[in-house]
Amino acid sequence: MANSKIRGMLSVGELKRRVEAEEIETVLTVFPDLYGRLVGKRIMGEYFVNDVLVHGVHACDYLLACDMEMDPVPGYQFTSWATGYGDFRMVPDLSTLRVASWLDKTAIVLCDLLNEEEDIGIEVAPRTILKKQTDAAKALGYTAMGASELELYLFSDSYEEARRKHYHDLNPIGHYIEDYHIFQGTKEEFVIGAIRKHLDRSGIPVEFSKGEWGPGQQEINLRYADFLEMCDRHVLYKHLAKEIAWQNNVSLTFMAKWDERFAGSSMHLHASLWDEAGKALFPGEEAFGPVHSSPQFRWFLGGWMKHVREIFAFYAPYPSSYKRYVAGSFAPTGIAWSYDNRTAGFRVLGHGSALRLECRAPGADANPYLSFAVTLAAGLDGIKNQIEPPPMFEGDVYAAQDLPRMPMSLLESIHELEKSTWAREALGDAVVEHYLHFFRTEQRKFDEVVTSWERSRYFERA
Repeated sequence: MANSKIRGMLSVGELKRRVEAEEIETVLTVFPDLYGRLVGKRIMGEYFVNDVLVHGVHACDYLLACDMEMDPVPGYQFTSWATGYGDFRMVPDLSTLRVASWLDKTAIVLCDLLNEEEDIGIEVAPRTILKKQTDAAKALGYTAMGASELELYLFSDSYEEARRKHYHDLNPIGHYIEDYHIFQGTKEEFVIGAIRKHLDRSGIPVEFSKGEWGPGQQEINLRYADFLEMCDRHVLYKHLAKEIAWQNNVSLTFMAKWDERFAGSSMHLHASLWDEAGKALFPGEEAFGPVHSSPQFRWFLGGWMKHVREIFAFYAPYPSSYKRYVAGSFAPTGIAWSYDNRTAGFRVLGHGSALRLECRAPGADANPYLSFAVTLAAGLDGIKNQIEPPPMFEGDVYAAQDLPRMPMSLLESIHELEKSTWAREALGDAVVEHYLHFFRTEQRKFDEVVTSWERSRYFERA
């Protein structure tokens, strides 16, 4: 994709001109961590163009071996106290250089992570993991294109107020289910509209926003792109959205399930394959359910469905993620495919060049680089081994009794990944072991805490 033609994207020459004219003073130089958060440094514009562009910049490797609280977690093979928590290099990917229009005189660039001594990518870095899979697709003549439909909840409480309230009794900015509601959307436009505007001004084309199936819940859809560009847009969207909420003295969350009473927030993942000439490869002459598709389409779907339980932890990485998978909630519980059927975990959409696959399993809390990487790995395996999907399901998947099920807990997903020889072949032993330790750590941290629900239920009556 020609990013230079998209509004908000910057060439190196344009950055240098704007730095010299004092139109840009700071370059956010960042990378996604295990959680998909952006971490890195605020670098003065002059230093960035004169030094970082030549020599790169360094960061501590514990950033890929710590938890949400920045606590260095023992047990990772990648780095530890025993190795001294050394540095890796952050090398700016200049194709991601863009204006950060929501911040004053600021640009932002995403980095690849390389070994301190050699030009070797850090194997367990999320962006490296995805690039390995997109390179494998490219070697076969495929470009993977996709989109992520990312949902959020907006609150009238500020982040500071929410923290003081210990995240209890929060006030969603709406008071009723607002799916497609324009009036309620108008009440939220001071934040959602600002997010759309600044995304578009920062090199991230937006299609639309809409109210979703919860009070204060919104979805903002970005224009589809190749998998790597899509994930870059996704993490920038999440980061930008939180900062704009903070600027407006409100808050928002991308938790997959922030309250058991309300709908969860998803990251519906759309995927299709194209050739090097820009031709869609999923359409074809063969009748497949209600569509005409290519063998690659069927096999990609077959591989994705076959491996979905093995890769599910990358779609639902935290114990709370699994509270979303409830019958009648628009989140999938059974493993089935269907055409334009929102009860199915795999939803086939479109015809002709718009033919694509949608997986409704990933939550809004998932790291997109990891979700898209394992999706592509599974689909390519389906093509390699000509894995046929099961027959199309018709009807209500929630009511079906004889379908295989999505994992219902992080422990179940960990077990599926642990025993998967295919995942180790596709991702590498080091990657699988690194993320197994990550998922086990999230489960362990949750298991160690006595929750307010437990105190309310058992304090007096146990």
